[in-house]
Amino acid sequence: MKEKFIKLFKYNQVMNIKVIDLLTINYNKISEKALLLLSHTLNAHQIWNARIQKEKEFAVWQLNDWNFVRSINENNYQNTLKIIENDDLNRIVIYHNSKGDLFENKLEDILFHVINHSTYHRAQIATECRSNGIEPLISDYIMFKREI
Repeated sequence: MKEKFIKLFKYNQVMNIKVIDLLTINYNKISEKALLLLSHTLNAHQIWNARIQKEKEFAVWQLNDWNFVRSINENNYQNTLKIIENDDLNRIVIYHNSKGDLFENKLEDILFHVINHSTYHRAQIATECRSNGIEPLISDYIMFKREI
């Protein structure tokens, strides 16, 4: 199972890089909503890593400085790899959500959620791109697998 998560998070990292590249090239044409969606995607990944590792969390909807989105993406990826490699996927993670409510979930379920959440918001970014006359990125997992 760990190997599968490593592959899924590599996919997530690569697709985020491609989205960042696309938005950078088209920065003057893209909507603020697309930039906010990318920030939110990266923030959510950081938040889940922080919950797992008991560290300080980003704000859910903070708009990140564009100069730092690549490093945030890379840090998220590297931190998640450490979690996967060093932690028990069946471990129960106890955390508070952004509203302060207490929850607990298995680590493997949280990791799957991060992938699913990221995919969902990349699709929203693709819709924003199309609405602004930009050819959207094809970010399906199967397309990623065909390229490697």
